[in-house]
Amino acid sequence: MADLYLKKLEAERKTLWATCRLKGLPGDSPERQRIAAIDQAIAEHRAKREREEG
Repeated sequence: MADLYLKKLEAERKTLWATCRLKGLPGDSPERQRIAAIDQAIAEHRAKREREEG
């Protein structure tokens, strides 16, 4: 079954990353901070899924 939460996070991250690259935003911009938060949420979600499965 598809993990819609994970797909949503990854899609948002991809969109933000493209915006940052296009505009050349610095590392401390709100968009880059959101990317870091999304990366953390993805890692936590994947770890949770692994604990539940195995």
